[in-house]
Amino acid sequence: MIARLLYRNKVQGVLKYVLGKPDSNILGFHNTYSDTETNLKVFEQVLVFLGFRHASEKRYIHATLNLPRGEHLDDTKFLALSKAYMEYMGYGEQPYIVVRHHDTEHEHVHIVSSTIREDCSQINLSFDYRRSMAAQKHLEKQFGLSPSPEKRTVRELPILETSQFNPQDGNGVRFYMQDILNNTLQKHKVRSFDELAKLLEKYHIQLKVVERSSRVGVAYGIATKEGYRSRFIGGYTVHPQFSGPKLQQVFERNQQSALLPMVRKRLKKQIQTTYKLFRTLRPEHLPDILGSHQKLDCRLSYNDQGQVVDFTIYDKSGYVLRSDEIASDLGIHENPELFQAEHTQMYMDSRQLELEFQRCLREAYQKTYRDLRYRPLFSEHILSTPLDVLVREMMKSERFLFLAKYLHTDNQTLWKVIDSYYHPFSDKLCTSAYNKEKQELQKKADLIQQARDVLFTSTQGQREVLGALVKSLGVRYDKGMLTYANSKLHQGPVDLGSNLLQTSVNPYTPPDFARENEKLLEGLLHDKSAKEIKPSTTALFLPMVFPKLYNAMAPTFRERFDTLALQAYHWYAERMQAPFEKSPRDYIAFFNARGFYFEEQEGKLRVGSLYSKYKVTVVLSIKMQDYLQSSPELPNAMATQPLILNHMIAQGRDNLKSLWMGHLMESGYYKQVAYSYVLDRITPNLPLELVEHHMANGFKEALVAVATGRDRRAQANTLQADYNALDTLLGPTTYKEEESYNGFKDEFTDYSKYKDRGLSMWS
Repeated sequence: MIARLLYRNKVQGVLKYVLGKPDSNILGFHNTYSDTETNLKVFEQVLVFLGFRHASEKRYIHATLNLPRGEHLDDTKFLALSKAYMEYMGYGEQPYIVVRHHDTEHEHVHIVSSTIREDCSQINLSFDYRRSMAAQKHLEKQFGLSPSPEKRTVRELPILETSQFNPQDGNGVRFYMQDILNNTLQKHKVRSFDELAKLLEKYHIQLKVVERSSRVGVAYGIATKEGYRSRFIGGYTVHPQFSGPKLQQVFERNQQSALLPMVRKRLKKQIQTTYKLFRTLRPEHLPDILGSHQKLDCRLSYNDQGQVVDFTIYDKSGYVLRSDEIASDLGIHENPELFQAEHTQMYMDSRQLELEFQRCLREAYQKTYRDLRYRPLFSEHILSTPLDVLVREMMKSERFLFLAKYLHTDNQTLWKVIDSYYHPFSDKLCTSAYNKEKQELQKKADLIQQARDVLFTSTQGQREVLGALVKSLGVRYDKGMLTYANSKLHQGPVDLGSNLLQTSVNPYTPPDFARENEKLLEGLLHDKSAKEIKPSTTALFLPMVFPKLYNAMAPTFRERFDTLALQAYHWYAERMQAPFEKSPRDYIAFFNARGFYFEEQEGKLRVGSLYSKYKVTVVLSIKMQDYLQSSPELPNAMATQPLILNHMIAQGRDNLKSLWMGHLMESGYYKQVAYSYVLDRITPNLPLELVEHHMANGFKEALVAVATGRDRRAQANTLQADYNALDTLLGPTTYKEEESYNGFKDEFTDYSKYKDRGLSMWS
């Protein structure tokens, strides 16, 4: 199903269009004196009366619910679907009409209502498209409809063929023009009427411009397949925003934008870089070459004889630029030596080709390094990786395949070319990595010495804290020398005295957490702002990985850390659960299920968590506050919070391990979560709707795979022969925080601790 929202400042034209289609039928009304027999004139007057009580440009909503082709709902179910959708969108108390149309291959209904309430206030429209997507996904499951594709380009409904339009059906043509013009002007940064006319051609819309008394007027018409044309409709009649003067303002704004010179400069550099690779280039190959090499959408222009005369770039920024608009020397006619040939051939000995192969080698080094289970230093990896391993990795990359395609040479010659670049580039890359690693080690040494004296309180366990600090940065200390935990290639002198105790328990420190920890400690030490530190989502879990370190942190620093980590995770969780939220109540309930709560302080809503050592809260954005406070359910949702949170505490789920399992599940690490749940009974803290989503997307299969790999009796005791029941999944856990949570051997999970229990990570 695809739900679509449009807002209007007048309702008469919308109703005329919705009710004027042939074979349309009214499925029902809502919040009128009769759900089936309401007089249409009276209904229109009610909406007009409500709309005139507010000055907003979005006084009326026109929603459409579109089923996938081939799927069917009868009128009763379609009406129920429409009412459920409007309830989720906050229109449960508003009057609205539901009308079914039969003029397209996909079944759909139109819903018309007002955003203005009887008390003259407006329904809060914040995050309306986000809520619409969540309601859409929920109703697809409820009514057994196919899920809509994730990508917008796939989700868009097919453009109606012009043969379906009747030239006398003025309103139908007008609304079609509205939709196409609106989409075109949102997608492209149009700068002239000529450019707009070009973009509208594929939709069969023609544009006529008339200048009178220094004013520009515009009209739109449709040219049908049969060869006749619909009447031209004035731009203001189509919509006031599409009149000549309004469009001129849009064109001038796009033309004067500070973004345009930067786009031109970037495109010029990209195209010139591609030109440097080629000795000769057939114009017909240019779109494929620029698309493969630079990810640019290039389209050719032809003359009457079918010859390529120019090209146009449809840039991701929205600008549509001809070659001469990017730079005067980029066109096909301006480069006759490059384009006046029958074949496309690269320079074998060009400097640009050398740079391209060096980039392929660098990417291959990085990819093979990321794939290592136990990583040495990057400089050591460079020294130990032979060329044949790199070439096998390079052959998987789009960049290498592009070069091989247009070099037109045999494999032996290609190997010699790569080999000639390999040794000098590897030496240069290794030297750079070596120097960087040396500098990083010294930076860690300085951070340890400064943090020891400032960040942490003096306690009886100071030796352990200092040892934990060293370990948390991914380094080791021995006899006055600091080395990396995974290598002794670099050594740096540092004076930590004898007050250091390094335990051998779980010596592995996840690199991602070590980097995040170093970033946070350095930021706290130098009083950097959140914008400068840029904490990631994993910051919240650092006290779980390094508990001794963060428990010993001075209160002022720990409180600031808790605030920074809370901000980072809250921002992440908002994005992750947005597709499932149908109302402000969902927003609060979903965060409650993660272990977070909301409270009001001095008229502002703030969010806090069960996981912070100190009671810290973060104020919500103004837009989110307005959105939540617009809901009449807010007081009830706030009052329900203690029940949810106390239930989590009673189940032992008020710890970071359960939240971490939820984070892993959202990241798609289903096997890791399944191991932790089946073997350690760690239950992920996630809203039920998100758990159901992940169960359907592969988590249930992961549970089965892990459970069936265990001893049969233990399997029966753990899952009670019903491993796919959600109430079993959300069962209790009594785990508490312990020293260095042992779930990160491979960044996320250490399976080695299960090796004596009959488990295989490949089961």
